[in-house]
Amino acid sequence: MATAIADRTQVPVGLIHVSLAVGGFAIGTTEFATMSLLPDLARDLRVDAPTAGHVISAYALGVVVGAPALAVLGATMARRTLLIVLMAMFAFGNAMSALAPSYGMMLLFRFLSGLPHGAYFGIATLVAASLVDQGRRTQAVARVLLGLTVATVVGVPVANLLGQSVGWRASFLVVAGLAALTATLVALFAPRDRADSSASPLRELTALRRPQVWLTLGIGAIGFGGLFAVYTYLADTMLAVTGVGPRTVPFALMLFGVGMTAGNLIVPKLADRALLPTAAGLLAWSAVSLALWPLAAPHLATVMVAMVAIGIGGALGTVLQTRLMDVAGDAQGLAAALNHSAFNTANALGPWLGGLAIAAGYGWTSTGWVGAGLALGGLSMLAVSWAVERRG
Repeated sequence: MATAIADRTQVPVGLIHVSLAVGGFAIGTTEFATMSLLPDLARDLRVDAPTAGHVISAYALGVVVGAPALAVLGATMARRTLLIVLMAMFAFGNAMSALAPSYGMMLLFRFLSGLPHGAYFGIATLVAASLVDQGRRTQAVARVLLGLTVATVVGVPVANLLGQSVGWRASFLVVAGLAALTATLVALFAPRDRADSSASPLRELTALRRPQVWLTLGIGAIGFGGLFAVYTYLADTMLAVTGVGPRTVPFALMLFGVGMTAGNLIVPKLADRALLPTAAGLLAWSAVSLALWPLAAPHLATVMVAMVAIGIGGALGTVLQTRLMDVAGDAQGLAAALNHSAFNTANALGPWLGGLAIAAGYGWTSTGWVGAGLALGGLSMLAVSWAVERRG
């Protein structure tokens, strides 16, 4: 099944987890900070704002394509080696993004930057989980993904500030440096494992024959969409409904990251005791907190509380990552990487449906109802997965 992990006791497990989390911090910083840097990027590359927004789509497309492709192609590599290669690719893509001379080249480099995203998280969480007891796997996964959530609280504001003071290109250079640091830390501290002699790209593809893998991915692709439906239009909602100035919006975004971080610290302990009930509880939590968004949006104090509550629902990604380990059989790498393809599918589905509701005249706060519906859709798919498992 998994690659054999050697010399696992020579380096403290916590140090290995932190090393892997630095990569998550780099990925989270560039993924979310790019959105706030779009006005400067558009002006420098001489395109309008909607056109500049395509660099976000190019990165997301890279994630969706790269997660399964690189997981399959890297099936015969030792996981430590694969992680170093993936972070080297990520460093290159972001360094070239900082140097992009034109909009067309920027699109290409953002696509290349997105390719290793999902595969890195997938393999890194497998390595992290392999170093702890079976009953603490989700907590190990959470430590790696904590880098991503901390990036929304610390990395994104710092990158935005750097972009405003020095220029948007500097932010991408910093991310490239963090990626190079991650590759170095992995080379120094990650266990020197051996590639699984029975591993192959074809074996990884067997994950696609497992209904529970598809059901788990569906839970994420639909259930996560609700969170993004509200998050994407948060700034517009706060300006139009809450009635605050633009400088207040970053605080709400930061509190969203605080909620995600808190969720990743608390929820995994529950998931290691009862995985599927915890996932169901998180989806129900998201459905309620998102449904309350239209009531919270008019008042700044309730907006801040709502952002923390909605952010907590982001811990679903950590829980589903462990679920995929349970249902993927021998195809662990591909299944783990596909979780992040599902995450980015949700990132497209939620804003699209939320935008349709706004365009139909239901108002900015209608994204909350759209989000609640998507969370309930994910909960329904979880119920199907649970029923199929019990029958099996």
